Amino acid sequence: MVSDNWPSREMVEGPARAPARAMLHAAGYDADALAKPMIAIVNSWSTVTPCNMHLRGLAEHVRRGILEAGGTPVDFNTIVVTDGIAMGTKGMKASLISREVIADSAELAVRGHSLDGVVFLVGCDKTIPAAAMAAARMDLPAVIFYGGSIMPGRLGDRKLTIQDVFEAVGAHSSGTIDDAELKAVEQAACPGAGACGGQFTANTLALAMTFLGLSPMGLNDVPAVHPDKPEAAAQAGRIAVAAVKAGRNARAMITPEGLRNAVVAGSATAGSTNLVLHLLAIAREAGLGDDQFALQIFDEVSRRTPVIADLKPGGRFMAPDMSAAGGSALLGQRLQEAGLLTDAPTVTGKSLFEEFAGARETPGQEVILSAAKPLKQRGGFGILFGNLAPEGCVVKLAGHDQMLMDGPAKVYDGEEACFAAVTHGEIEPGDIVVIRNEGPVGGPGMREMLAITAAIQGRGLGDTVALVTDGRFSGATYGFMVGHVAPEAALGGPIAKLRNGDRVVIDVERQVIETDADLDAREAPALKPRGAGSSGAFAKYAMLVGSASQGAVTSGADR
Repeated sequence: MVSDNWPSREMVEGPARAPARAMLHAAGYDADALAKPMIAIVNSWSTVTPCNMHLRGLAEHVRRGILEAGGTPVDFNTIVVTDGIAMGTKGMKASLISREVIADSAELAVRGHSLDGVVFLVGCDKTIPAAAMAAARMDLPAVIFYGGSIMPGRLGDRKLTIQDVFEAVGAHSSGTIDDAELKAVEQAACPGAGACGGQFTANTLALAMTFLGLSPMGLNDVPAVHPDKPEAAAQAGRIAVAAVKAGRNARAMITPEGLRNAVVAGSATAGSTNLVLHLLAIAREAGLGDDQFALQIFDEVSRRTPVIADLKPGGRFMAPDMSAAGGSALLGQRLQEAGLLTDAPTVTGKSLFEEFAGARETPGQEVILSAAKPLKQRGGFGILFGNLAPEGCVVKLAGHDQMLMDGPAKVYDGEEACFAAVTHGEIEPGDIVVIRNEGPVGGPGMREMLAITAAIQGRGLGDTVALVTDGRFSGATYGFMVGHVAPEAALGGPIAKLRNGDRVVIDVERQVIETDADLDAREAPALKPRGAGSSGAFAKYAMLVGSASQGAVTSGADR
């Protein structure tokens, strides 16, 4: 089957394209290969991180699946910046910026070679939304295939994730554990390939891509080192070829209904607040405005969606446990039964509800519950507005039951100053810790605050301290944490005028974050020009990036 609608026809057909064919022949593509649908494999393989280090091997199986289905694979590689390694350092500024670079590089490689479809091999946090953003821009048939979760580490009878290592740092600084105990946790937590094992950002986004319809049901569930993973990769390749032949383009899935389904899945599993930022970005890249998919949707969904998956960071289990229990299909079936989802198309050609029909529950499993008997009646997110965040901000509701906090602000300019304060015991119960100038422009790059939030937990302050920032939180964060404050301090947001001792009220039920300090009477700090003090990719990002309340995209889609 050859379609005149395939973009590759422009590249390989006709006398004028003889030079292109000559070069393609040299690269190993014969006339038979060029007559087939040409499928890009955009791979984020790297040796720097367990999340992505196995993707080169999985790419061979994706290639096999494409060939078996009658397609021609064309390989590219893109970058990854690993949050778990960069966390707490200046390198973390590169993390969110990498999302844009990955999306840009994928778009350029695929469009530059007029390819017909794409399989994205993704692992660490930003590679997943970047793939969906690129798919939204190009509107080609696209499959997002996640390399899978790491297995739990073990220390005696205790199962570990990277979350435990960050919290051990806090416990070490408070004297609760010694050097040897910290080293034992460090060496046991990450046993091999795969992304961080709790319902942190990578697993939250992998689940969201399944409910959005861009990832085939069940393929992302399979852990990284499971013997079924190679065949799952081959199946991703076959589905990509079938999607090209059927004309199932990405924007058929990236709809308000599909995005809302992804929000439901994230909320029902108390997933990462980064889902908010990334789904907004994907929506904007697909041309959807505030009237179709806006920040407020996350609060609306969370209020009516119970938490029915008992997953870390707030729960007991990890992603491999959920996979063994029945996986995404079982979770979806439970949410469908509760009337919380809308049927929608998927990249396989089946509808979402048709995919759920194949769910198989493991007898005796305790990971996935039901809406009738949930872990919590309210889902994992809250959206707040007020005189400290006129454009909105996000509160994480996993791992605690607090809905209201009222206390004095302790204000820090930048993550390093706050981390030093936490580790030196300067934070006290009842404090509202405020970290500013860490937003998309101010960072630049909107760093995650896991080092600080884990240190707070490790010092035993998790139930008595709130944290407010224009930066972000890791999916491994839990506690009373408010992020993505917009407008950010670097753009003159009200958070820039807050002072030590100002009363701050965080009221989740009323959707309010406010202070009774007279901010209007205070002189605003002098603002630096966008990109000042930065260079290269960091300066470009600071010049172009939009508000966190619109997904912090650089394409201009939010302006």
